Amino acid sequence: MFNRVLLATIVLLGWSQQSLFGSDRPNFLVILCDDLGYGGLGCYGSESIRTPHLDKLASQGIRLTDCYSASPLCSPARAGLLTGRTPSRTGIYSWIAEGNPMNLKRDEKTIATLLKAANYDTCHVGKWHLNGKFNHPDQTQPNDHGFDHWFATQNNASPTHKNPKNFVRNGTEVGDQEGFSCQLVADEAIDWLEERKQSENPFFMFVCFHEPHEPIDSPDEMVAAYPDAEKRGEALYYANVTNMDSAVGRMMEKLDELKINEETLVIFTSDNGPETLNRYKSAWRSHGSSGPLRGMKLHVYEGGIRVPGIIRWTEKVKAGQTSAEPVSGVDFLPTLCELAGVDVPKSKPLDGTSLTNLLIGKQVERQKPLFWHYFGGTGNRQVALREGDWKVVARWDGPANMPVGGSLKRGVVPLLKASKLDHFELYHISEDISEKMDVSQQFPDRLKSLSSKAQNMYQEVLTEGPIWFK
Repeated sequence: MFNRVLLATIVLLGWSQQSLFGSDRPNFLVILCDDLGYGGLGCYGSESIRTPHLDKLASQGIRLTDCYSASPLCSPARAGLLTGRTPSRTGIYSWIAEGNPMNLKRDEKTIATLLKAANYDTCHVGKWHLNGKFNHPDQTQPNDHGFDHWFATQNNASPTHKNPKNFVRNGTEVGDQEGFSCQLVADEAIDWLEERKQSENPFFMFVCFHEPHEPIDSPDEMVAAYPDAEKRGEALYYANVTNMDSAVGRMMEKLDELKINEETLVIFTSDNGPETLNRYKSAWRSHGSSGPLRGMKLHVYEGGIRVPGIIRWTEKVKAGQTSAEPVSGVDFLPTLCELAGVDVPKSKPLDGTSLTNLLIGKQVERQKPLFWHYFGGTGNRQVALREGDWKVVARWDGPANMPVGGSLKRGVVPLLKASKLDHFELYHISEDISEKMDVSQQFPDRLKSLSSKAQNMYQEVLTEGPIWFK
């Protein structure tokens, strides 16, 4: 029998499960990076990039070896994280170009919506990317999804991470700013924490860095600190991650200063794997790493969806833990709701599972397998499903030359709704992290079982997903 998971024993510091879920509601700080690959941090094996603050954060909590985003690209991953639902259910099928009709619909319940109703203070800082009409009444904005305070951009920091001009604060354009995006985002987060420090309410803060998504820029002194990089583009990229790391460090210092470190659950992760190398022709290009994983961003292979993941809660969970429990961005909503004593919504299907068992050293009991869908998946691989040690990857039965460029296009969703899956590949993922061996011929019964589950989930998700235009 294959060894399913090697879970480290998580010993609580004198706390029982009952006290873990007791009346003291924690603060929540969720930090999301953009295009940071599985191999992009020192604590995940990078020998090129220095990330001392995130390495420290990992040493203070649980480093997740099998942490997944909800999608292999940006907008869907964010929708999945905030709603606990496979993003195609919500109609966020792809990245959202400016002016595109896709947006997170008003009737979707987010973490912020649910926690705000339970008297949490809520704040979003950084990249939003859940609408095509940013800061416009025709579509929902961060405040429509439960955020009391927001400081955001529609998509990327523009013109680059240096001196961005496109931030909006609570509906008002900020204009020219001096500094780098991650530090400006950290500044806003720190200021908000300072301003609300007299509040008797707990808080939920969603910090979405633009780094290391293109077009990047980094402080000269940090670039100079990588003299061994083969070219400036590499040093610029490495410094970009280091700059983001320093911004995380500043936020952790603020939690210490305000004496709220112990009562704050911190989650750090990424929205997808590293940028595909040949996607852009800019001089810097991507030098991100997916480590030992197959594929990168836009892939439903592991390199597109398995990402760094760190959970720290110093008051409750012993430091220095590593867990191979499969975890997904869609799990955050049910987890935070359970810890806050908030009922999860039952009006729409949820796909995530609470991770509270993980915090006390037990196995997470899933009612549904982990599932991913992206119609523009590289190599026409559009769907993946993981259950335990096993993962299937599938394509659809429609045309291989799907119109994927430039966000969602007319005609795509009707094609998807009429399609089925075919050409299934099977991987024993706990033993074959690099997905080198398709074992579908060796395990036909396993293939049949998982293929059926993937097909059913595919039809269910696409049946629910809206058609924005035909």
